Amino acid sequence: MFGKEVYEERRRALRERLAGQTGIVLFLGNAESPAQYRDNCYKWRQDSNWLYFFGIDEPRFAAILDIDNGAETVYADDFTLDDIVWMGPMPSVQSLAQKAGAEASAPYAKLFDAVREAQAKGRCVHTVPPSRYYNEMLLRRMGIDGASEPLIRAIVSLRLVKEPREIALIDAACELGYEMHTIARKGIRIGVKEQEIVGAMEAVTLAKGWGVSFPTILTQHGEIFHCHSHEAPVEEGKLMVIDAGAEASSHYASDFTRTYPTGGRYTPRQRDIYSIVYECNEYAFSLTAPGVAYRDVHIAVAQRMLSGLKDLGLVSGDPAEMAAQGVAGLFMPHGLGHNMGLDVHDMEDLGEDLVGYDDDQTRSPLPGLHSLRMARRLVPGHVITDEPGIYFIPALIAAWKKEKRDGGRVNYAKLEKEYLDFGGIRVEDDVLVTADGARRLGPRRLPASPDEVEEAMKND
Repeated sequence: MFGKEVYEERRRALRERLAGQTGIVLFLGNAESPAQYRDNCYKWRQDSNWLYFFGIDEPRFAAILDIDNGAETVYADDFTLDDIVWMGPMPSVQSLAQKAGAEASAPYAKLFDAVREAQAKGRCVHTVPPSRYYNEMLLRRMGIDGASEPLIRAIVSLRLVKEPREIALIDAACELGYEMHTIARKGIRIGVKEQEIVGAMEAVTLAKGWGVSFPTILTQHGEIFHCHSHEAPVEEGKLMVIDAGAEASSHYASDFTRTYPTGGRYTPRQRDIYSIVYECNEYAFSLTAPGVAYRDVHIAVAQRMLSGLKDLGLVSGDPAEMAAQGVAGLFMPHGLGHNMGLDVHDMEDLGEDLVGYDDDQTRSPLPGLHSLRMARRLVPGHVITDEPGIYFIPALIAAWKKEKRDGGRVNYAKLEKEYLDFGGIRVEDDVLVTADGARRLGPRRLPASPDEVEEAMKND
């Protein structure tokens, strides 16, 4: 936890952003979630909004903040003697509440009484969408159906702009991510099972942090975005996409992707495509600055990508016109990046558009751009990912060809002859928007250019 003044200030700022609203804000921490039976639970992870405003990293806590008079009460149950037998001495609820800057505390059952009292008086109960089923059922028992958009907007406005103390913790998570990716790169050897590499890299995050920030993607089928199967042995001549992040003990996250030639050197065809992706990553970073809409960065990167693919004879026409028609979506069906912080996809449980789009922006129907999670105008303190990619997805190529989606711009004959077995390439960094531009997060950057990657693999 930070010092209590941090949580006091955050809740004070939240009340300011809720000016004009009345009633109470109901915060629900997460509860333990049984895997097979009650005492054998999935790995514990606290709700991120709860961590941000209260910092107490223990299960089955809740709180009420009264918007009208500023009163705050933390609700939880002290441990019983039987609990202590199994878990050892534990701090009292009152002491934990005081560490979060809340003087009042009460048993968990009293939470229901407080909510019912507010409802009986016709007061509004503001909540956010629950990310866990336990909390969803809890809200239903309370007769609360639907989240508060004013509360969501207030939380987003606070959490989107990272405090210096948060940036330091994200830097630390990125250093841990650097270590895990370095272990993974060193483990790429012909014949080694992918699972062995995953085990070695994830061990780093367990030894030095909370664990991974999302299920590791490590695959020689990079055209499958979220491939979590790690059964295959490493084969010569393939591309290994490793998209993985670390969650530090502070719960702040990192998220990097690199694409390695399994034999240590890219083939000429692989290098051609990799170079386009790498240049797009660099180009996106060069455009990232306060006042720039990340949506515009995505579009600019799409044009740069199509220009490179045009040079290879895979598409034809003006890159700007092709980008405006969504042709880039055949090769990069995802968006350029997303927000990152306490969640690796920060706050997306609150609503992707409310988090990633300004009020005057609407989500585009164009392929690729439609999947952009972060479109906002950038301000200092935003933490985002920069992750362009090029993928050759046989089913998508076949569908576009059949439906003539490309307007005659795509060279399907060349794609089908040379690229259906290619896979995919992605290069991803974590980026902080600064007062005068941007910087990549973490004290060290993973090898990124094709020459840097090959040199690193030669020395591993």
